[in-house]
Amino acid sequence: MNMIENSMFEEEPDVVDLAKDSSTFQMSYEPRSSRLLVRGLGENELEDDEEDYESSARLLGMSFMNRSAAQRAGSSPYIRQPSPRSCLRPSARTMVVCVLFLVILASMTMVFYFLPGCTYTKAGCPKSNGTTPVEPLYPNSTSGELFPWAQLRLPQSIHPIDYDITLNPNLDEMTFTGQSIITMSVHHNTRRLVLHGANFNITNATFKGPVNKVNVLEYKPWQQIAIKLPEELKAGQRCVLTLDYSASLSNTYDGFYNSSYTNKDGTKSVLAATQFEPLSARKAFPCFDEPAFKATFHMKISRKPEYMTLSNMPKAKSTHLSNGRVLDEFEKTSVNMSTYLVAFIVANFTPVSTNVSDTLVSVYSVPEKKEHTVYALEMASKLLEFYNNFFDIKYPLKKLDLIAIPDFLAGAMENWGLITFRETTLLVGQESSPLEKQVVASVIAHELAHQGNLFLSVRFRVLDKDALNSSHAVSTQVETAEQVEEMFDAVSYEKGASILLMLNASMSGSNQFRKGIIQYLKQFRGRNTDTNDLWNSLTQLSTQQQNVSEMMNSWTSQKGFPLITVSIKEDQVTISQEHFLLSSDGNTRSSSLWNVPVTFVNDSCSVATECRQMFSLKTKTETLKLPGKVKWLKMNYRNTGFYIVHYGDVGWAALTEALSTNVSILTQEDRASLIHNMFALSRLGRVSFQQVLNLLSYVSQETETSPVMEALFQLNTIYRLLDKRQESGLAARMKTYILARFGSLMNNQTWEKDEQDGVSELELRASLLETACMLEQENCTQAASALFKQYVESNGTSRIPGDLQQVVFTVAAQSDEDWLTLLNMYHYATYDAEKKKLLLGLASTQDTRKIVWILQAGLRGEVVQTQELPLIIRVMCRGFAGHLFVWDFIQVNWERLIEKFPVGSFAIQSIIKSVTSQFSTQAHLDQVEAFFSGLKERGSQMRSVQEALETIRLNQRWMDVNLPTLQRWL
Repeated sequence: MNMIENSMFEEEPDVVDLAKDSSTFQMSYEPRSSRLLVRGLGENELEDDEEDYESSARLLGMSFMNRSAAQRAGSSPYIRQPSPRSCLRPSARTMVVCVLFLVILASMTMVFYFLPGCTYTKAGCPKSNGTTPVEPLYPNSTSGELFPWAQLRLPQSIHPIDYDITLNPNLDEMTFTGQSIITMSVHHNTRRLVLHGANFNITNATFKGPVNKVNVLEYKPWQQIAIKLPEELKAGQRCVLTLDYSASLSNTYDGFYNSSYTNKDGTKSVLAATQFEPLSARKAFPCFDEPAFKATFHMKISRKPEYMTLSNMPKAKSTHLSNGRVLDEFEKTSVNMSTYLVAFIVANFTPVSTNVSDTLVSVYSVPEKKEHTVYALEMASKLLEFYNNFFDIKYPLKKLDLIAIPDFLAGAMENWGLITFRETTLLVGQESSPLEKQVVASVIAHELAHQGNLFLSVRFRVLDKDALNSSHAVSTQVETAEQVEEMFDAVSYEKGASILLMLNASMSGSNQFRKGIIQYLKQFRGRNTDTNDLWNSLTQLSTQQQNVSEMMNSWTSQKGFPLITVSIKEDQVTISQEHFLLSSDGNTRSSSLWNVPVTFVNDSCSVATECRQMFSLKTKTETLKLPGKVKWLKMNYRNTGFYIVHYGDVGWAALTEALSTNVSILTQEDRASLIHNMFALSRLGRVSFQQVLNLLSYVSQETETSPVMEALFQLNTIYRLLDKRQESGLAARMKTYILARFGSLMNNQTWEKDEQDGVSELELRASLLETACMLEQENCTQAASALFKQYVESNGTSRIPGDLQQVVFTVAAQSDEDWLTLLNMYHYATYDAEKKKLLLGLASTQDTRKIVWILQAGLRGEVVQTQELPLIIRVMCRGFAGHLFVWDFIQVNWERLIEKFPVGSFAIQSIIKSVTSQFSTQAHLDQVEAFFSGLKERGSQMRSVQEALETIRLNQRWMDVNLPTLQRWL
């Protein structure tokens, strides 16, 4: 896992020293923030609407499943009901009694406060008369006995050294038994052993150490199991815990879960796979399921003879058992690993393999898709060699397996030695387009190095997300499992990659960034690190005496990014920064400062790399002196920096005039960033929408991908907002405006496969034609319909170019007859990229009966895989009929959705964003807020919900401000 992800799990400081496993503190539950806090005795009185600790702890562990759609209005178990003894009009006697009680309570508090031997602080009163420790308050385990630990994070007193794990999956019954033998070292004296385990039936437990007989306790809300030891373990000791257990294979997409697929002949095959990131290894075997607890792993898995097994390491041997099964034993891992990187598969798959630099590289798939694995094998082999050379570090394992799993929620997962993929992100056919191959190559590259090239449009979208008050810092402390899930979002990934790109661009000289990365990887290989270790390695190699840690901490430790405002007067340039925050009270912005490597070009030299100049902005405002007068400046050369620039009315006018004369005065990245920045500033209210449209006047001259696609994205977003708000007249005029700007470019696109076209040209063609057909331009819809008819009548011998399949299938889905044809094609399709496009075409229908059928089919997971629901919902919400039906569907089926996808997961985040991002009215804002507030106390506190509410308010504000301008201008 890269350093950005590791920062999510860094050990957080606490009021007590957890490293010493101290128990001299007292806890109470604070239900409003869903966390356990260290509290003093004088601070834990419960308010009228709070519960006691025990019932609150139970509430924290309750599932959303306890709530049904019919209960939303008033009977939700998560809505506090008034006490039956409370009354709205208290009598005079009641008032007198209450006042008297308060006086007595205040007097007693003062007496206790001034008693000698106790000082009240934030830590409470930990000692009486300086000697007597306070007994800690622990939750009850499932047996009723007190659980010996009361923190979400595990104690640091015992660390695992090695796991010896045996698993016996039964794919007929979808169950498994297991044995986990954990060798551990004692770091601090302790009488308790705490680790993770979820949904296990532990049948036997032995402990090899000072005692042998042990009793296992379980605390389900935090998925922890524990053993109280009668004798204290001493630092430096080694001990071994053996747990025998049974469990069911998970029917969701995490842990050790069951999956299935349908063969060409219609028969169903089953398999079992794993997905442990971030917190699900504990669902497969008892373990210390936090990334810092690294250990070695020795896996053994039994199977029926018709199946095969894979794990992180090569298979050491196979033994035939007396019960007819085969026990596969794998080599012990050659490196210490975090639990989330462990993986194993039980399936009937087929590989293709090759040797690369003494490493056996294999790609696995279901047998009938073996021919689709060749490209992935070729890419994986080339990339492995490239990374061996680039990082000057040889791949540490003997083998590298890439496996395409039919039922897999994530795009891919970088388990060491066994990388798991969705079929659509690993398999490509002979007829695949360059765009489809690019997706596969980029995903493989990302998983092999766990970093990858970030496309410009992705950086724009993460800027949009990070401009919300509901965003978070890249490096953020987490306190609950749901918050850990929520950290796997665009800010952690795309912003993390973007600021590394900015750092790389700011480090001049020969390969400084690469050399720093190599030094960091070699120095800390196999060890736990924090963010500053990387920054320090890069600082040591900076030829500019650049303090990388000082610079980068300003980007990782606070949310958001700066708005850089530029003002030119003669040869003096004034540059200032403030927090670019779309919604705040103003106070949030004032204290945020970044160390910004500002790059810029001007009218005398603006395209070539050598034109770039750099200025380090560390304070609120600084002044830069230029060699002479300039007509204009373009900041953030090629958009490598993570910030937005405002040039003022004069600066924007100068840039607009220059581009209207000649678009080639700036790189396409710079032109695209101007479009994005201008739209962003219009949402902030810094520029008028008329200024935005003035800037877009040059777009009609464009032929390059980045500026056209960004302009299309922004204009299509506005069109959809107008459409969903039922501003039909303005929507029609916006449609006319888009076609006027891009009509000639759309009409110039061809519908035939062109072997000479590169990825960029194909991406532009697809984007232009999808927009033209969405806006019902007749020549587009007719051409798409004709191509679909030709494809159907040829019985598959005539192919639709891969980059145009989506637009063709989407047009076809608007016809009842062709929709049924698409459904039949989807049922029999074996080529995964095409199957996905067929599904998205089906989901684009505006027929409400078909919309409901697809949603229900996705929820059942038989005809349509449940893993595709987030993507289906995203497509449906683009249409007018779809976005309303999906919102109702989510409200009615919320409990079933969170049975499939963990609360806070990327899938749930995607669903919430898709269904709410195009709402712009007060009525929808009220509905969304009421629904999520009614789920449970944390429902409205989920970051994705806060982001949704904030986005609706921004949409509403933007519409209210700009509708008059649109009415005048369009």
